[in-house]
Amino acid sequence: MKTKIAILVLLLITQSYYKACEACDLKQPKITRGLTHGAGPQSFWDWVAVGIIVLISALTVIYFIKYTLKPESKKSNHIKNSILHF
Repeated sequence: MKTKIAILVLLLITQSYYKACEACDLKQPKITRGLTHGAGPQSFWDWVAVGIIVLISALTVIYFIKYTLKPESKKSNHIKNSILHF
């Protein structure tokens, strides 16, 4: 419980460092306002690229969690066992 509170406090303290500056905030579309610096996506193809990147990132996180919690390999000579049973 203390760890969760410490992480929450750390995120709340540091969140102001990750926000976009006011000049960049005015150039952004509503959906990305306050998140990034610069002009933001300008055309349809920019939004397609952003969507693909978000999709790849989400799949990466999902598979990372899946294979971390329940790895599929049951072989005794798998490389993870050389580390886990050192």
